[in-house]
Amino acid sequence: MDLTRRQLMWTGGAFAATTLLAACGGTDAEPAGSASGGTATPRRGGTLRVGALGRAAAITRDPHGSQANESDYLILSLIYDTLTVPGDKPNTEPRLAASWTPSADLRTWRFKLAKGAKFHDGSALTAADVVYSLRRLRGTPAGASRLPGIQAKNITADGDDTVVLVSDYANAELPLLTRLTTFVVPDGTTDKDMAKAPGTGPFKLDWFRGGNARLVRNDGWYGGNVYLDAIEVKIFENPQALANALLAGQIDLASNVGAVAARTAKGRSDIQTVRRPNDMAMPIVMRTADGPFADPKVREALRLAVDRKAMVDQVLSGYGSVANDVLGTGDPAYAKSLPQRTRDLAKAKQLLGEAGFDTSRTYELFTTEDISGLAEAATLFATQVREAGLKVKVVKQESATFWDKTWLKGDLYSTYWGTNDSVVFFASKTMVSGSATNEAGWKSTEFDAAYQKAIGTADAAERIKFLQQLQKIEYDSSGYLLWGMADGIDLARPAVHGLPTLPGYGRVQLEKTWLAS
Repeated sequence: MDLTRRQLMWTGGAFAATTLLAACGGTDAEPAGSASGGTATPRRGGTLRVGALGRAAAITRDPHGSQANESDYLILSLIYDTLTVPGDKPNTEPRLAASWTPSADLRTWRFKLAKGAKFHDGSALTAADVVYSLRRLRGTPAGASRLPGIQAKNITADGDDTVVLVSDYANAELPLLTRLTTFVVPDGTTDKDMAKAPGTGPFKLDWFRGGNARLVRNDGWYGGNVYLDAIEVKIFENPQALANALLAGQIDLASNVGAVAARTAKGRSDIQTVRRPNDMAMPIVMRTADGPFADPKVREALRLAVDRKAMVDQVLSGYGSVANDVLGTGDPAYAKSLPQRTRDLAKAKQLLGEAGFDTSRTYELFTTEDISGLAEAATLFATQVREAGLKVKVVKQESATFWDKTWLKGDLYSTYWGTNDSVVFFASKTMVSGSATNEAGWKSTEFDAAYQKAIGTADAAERIKFLQQLQKIEYDSSGYLLWGMADGIDLARPAVHGLPTLPGYGRVQLEKTWLAS
């Protein structure tokens, strides 16, 4: 498995499953004070037992390592703070960085650290700690993608409370880059000691055994009230075992169990279903650099051959929304004005004919069963496009084979992103010509120019115009067929309140969760 890619995108999605919660039901209606919020007054105390997906062979304790397991990422995100965190509007909010200020040319950014932030051992956080951590992150295999345009030598401290980042180019969106895994550890922590390095987060590690952990409240957390006394995280290999543990009363919260669990949980009053809309993208990737899908007319034909609503209804059990081939639907600047593509088989056939596409041969669509619904989506896609005259054979690969042999190289394959980040996040990671993770091999000078204008424009209104241009180019000619966005699904016992509802990384922010008596 390509762990560099896993660290970059951190799926957070469910592993393969076909039958979940076969014997139960649940409810989407969330009463006042329920898991996702409500009007009840938060109560201090109690231990929240959380089940999260992961595999024993992929466990990591390094906050800058490759977090293939959601269980590991959850634990690390509660122990260590990032500079910024996801928000609703705006979509980047302060955490360790209390504020940030750019230079006039948008290349130099000064991050002022939060007052009172301390490590769990009582030592005060300093800018030197942040510089050390960011430089270490920058030196990892995925560091260039996590901090694009930021060289390690250009991460410096100005006194004890200010960190300075200098970008290779103007970047109005640089604070957004610090939201994911800019976990901060003490200056000088060695690789050998990284697993036990203290953090500054709302919880501190009590014990860790075989992927399971107990975290206790950090009473000195600078970020405000933390209600729970402790969080116990238990690792589960598959969603069925995770969901069954909730039903048996072994855990209070089943994190990211997927759409099948949500559907079969309907109607049961003692289970709360928390939905995080637009949580995960599962696009079909068509290689644009060469091969049978290099012609833009062929790619447009495939986009028009898909019945998107049927995909959402059948693959996601309705727990999702129709998408329009542009990644980053959670961005406040997302271009909703683009005409929604709908199925048009006649036009699809016409385009295939104009492109001289060989409809006599069968084309392979590679997929994995890494997350629930991914292989099913590929199968339904193959059935739908056959009506336009395109014969597709679905090839399921083992995860390691897929990420090593197919990802970034295949002509036609399905992938997934367990985050609903900004338009520029996906542009920088997967579409600009120089990206090391350009999934479709797409090179567009027009797109590259629009990207540079978007991130290099200080005026917010002007930047939105460039972001809309960027999305229009992606919509017209990229290698992505994004048919839908899957909702994130948590199942919780009735006593659980205040669970986060933001998609992507936002779902691991459990510091405001609390338990009723």
